[in-house]
Amino acid sequence: MELKIAIIDYGAGNIGSAANALRKCRADVSIAKTGKDLQKADAIVLPGVGSFSCAKRLAKLRKPILDSISKKPFLGICLGMQLLFEESEEARGSALGIFSGKVRRLKCKKLPNVGWREVKVRKGRLFSGIRSPIFYFCHSYAIKESENASSFSKAGKENFVASLERENLFAVQFHPEKSGACGLKLLSNFVKIATQAKKRQAELASSVQQMRASARAKGA
Repeated sequence: MELKIAIIDYGAGNIGSAANALRKCRADVSIAKTGKDLQKADAIVLPGVGSFSCAKRLAKLRKPILDSISKKPFLGICLGMQLLFEESEEARGSALGIFSGKVRRLKCKKLPNVGWREVKVRKGRLFSGIRSPIFYFCHSYAIKESENASSFSKAGKENFVASLERENLFAVQFHPEKSGACGLKLLSNFVKIATQAKKRQAELASSVQQMRASARAKGA
């Protein structure tokens, strides 16, 4: 079953690398700039490299994104994770507000926090089969705590949330598309989760059609 993944283009994403990595995971990848583009996809990815001020560029896609998140597997990457929250110390303005909380500047002396960092996994389907989770980070802001946190990492001695999971919604502060084998495995897990969700939806739709057909036959 071919999976269609839409990567949202809002002028700040690491789109090329994310698309190439997902294609290696055997997904059919397209670039989404409109609500109609999101409707056609089975799963959605919100990538990001840049400032929280990019939130204003998502304004026209806000409603389609929120509608999609309620129905389809969704993955936010780096800035794409931060934009799922309400606000940030980095810039004024509100973002998608799917998670409550504020993105805060890291307090470690050396910023941005760049390089390979170990991730301590608390839970999460995204990390299935990854024995030594080490990923590539590049950021100066992060979420310090969240009830939806699935893993944590450190910048210097400071802990921060490395990933989130809630039902069909996933987000990571690191860049899986730049994280070698671990990153590809994580993206493969996301593709697998989304494929299973698509299969369940197809089975449900088929079951509903059969019930309707049976009801019509009885009423004939």
